[in-house]
Amino acid sequence: MLKAVILIGGPQKGTRFRPLSFEVPKPLFPVAGVPMLQHHIEACAKVPSMKEILLIGFYQPNEELTRFICSAQQEFKISIRYLQEYAALGTGGGIYHFRDQILSGGPEAFFIMNADVCSEFPLPEMLNFQKEHGEPSSFVILGTTANRKQSMNYGCIVENQQTNEVLHYVEKPSTFVSDIINCGIYLFTPEIFQHIGAVFQKNQQDMLLYPYEGDEQTNGNGWHRAEAIRLEQDIFTALAGQGKLYVYKTPAFWSQIKSAGSAIYASRLYLNQYHKTHPERLATTEDGGPRISGNVYIHPTANIDPTAVLGPNVSIGTGVTIGAGVRVRESIILHGATLQDHSCVLNCIVGWDSTIGKWARVEGTPSDPNPNDPYAKIDSETLFRDGKLTPSITILGKLRILLPLTLLS
Repeated sequence: MLKAVILIGGPQKGTRFRPLSFEVPKPLFPVAGVPMLQHHIEACAKVPSMKEILLIGFYQPNEELTRFICSAQQEFKISIRYLQEYAALGTGGGIYHFRDQILSGGPEAFFIMNADVCSEFPLPEMLNFQKEHGEPSSFVILGTTANRKQSMNYGCIVENQQTNEVLHYVEKPSTFVSDIINCGIYLFTPEIFQHIGAVFQKNQQDMLLYPYEGDEQTNGNGWHRAEAIRLEQDIFTALAGQGKLYVYKTPAFWSQIKSAGSAIYASRLYLNQYHKTHPERLATTEDGGPRISGNVYIHPTANIDPTAVLGPNVSIGTGVTIGAGVRVRESIILHGATLQDHSCVLNCIVGWDSTIGKWARVEGTPSDPNPNDPYAKIDSETLFRDGKLTPSITILGKLRILLPLTLLS
């Protein structure tokens, strides 16, 4: 029996995803036509012996999340539950807090997945790898290769090249350590809770010795201080070199989804994957329909003029209206948006129920990885750097109206 845990964070997270995360929880933002979380759930549901998926986060229960969970349970025929943290407990604290629910039913192993990553999710491969490496109770990190400079923005893994054991782990080092980085997807056995529990006990002892010391994570709450545990810094660093932790390196695509610009890049990766997994989701040029160039997703409820040209890398949401002569490329058009005749949308996310006027042009700056570097990752830049606005895609929030002949750059 297997389980999966998806860490979905909370409203205080995902600030780089604003203003989009004001309208919908970030994990439910549509990427390649479906909510971000659905890609994770679909991958988990395909794993034999997978019995339950747990979502852990500190969002207040809301209608959107409840509706999504009910829909996903019906579609994938698997139990899905949301477990709400009382505060942000970190990647290790959250699963330790809900360890009884995770261990209920006696799973032999369980996956931990961060919601803000896109991947091919090679979960069966990780299972086979775990059985072939180390003890039956060993743990696996999914890793990939980054270039030297960008690797320092991630957790870096030094491995034994013969055995794939993790010998050294450093989270976001200040100097180069390794070009193998942590993908935020793990395979654990129940023994992991012994190691997390040891950190919890140490935190409790420190709390008794230094009751008034705290940081931004504690908010003056001693119990929160003890339970706030990070897998990366508190667990992996200690396990490295102990014969317990291994890395499975995937050659397939992987990216973080931290900013709105990275959502467009993730959409491109998933749309390309649809050729293999969901060819029915990809639109094609048909008589009486719009001209399709490259990979495009169009929701069946969208109304698109046959003279429009869409693609590559375009996702059209529910109830969208696209007029005559419209050109859309490298963009996500969200529910209820209207693109009036002869408008042009490039490298953009058009928000819910927004309107782009006739002949208006909306164009952003691509934030893709370096295409000449096979190991380059997308840079999750801040809005401002060195006092200058960082070039990025254009984002139109909910109910924005762009009048004709308007230019955004």
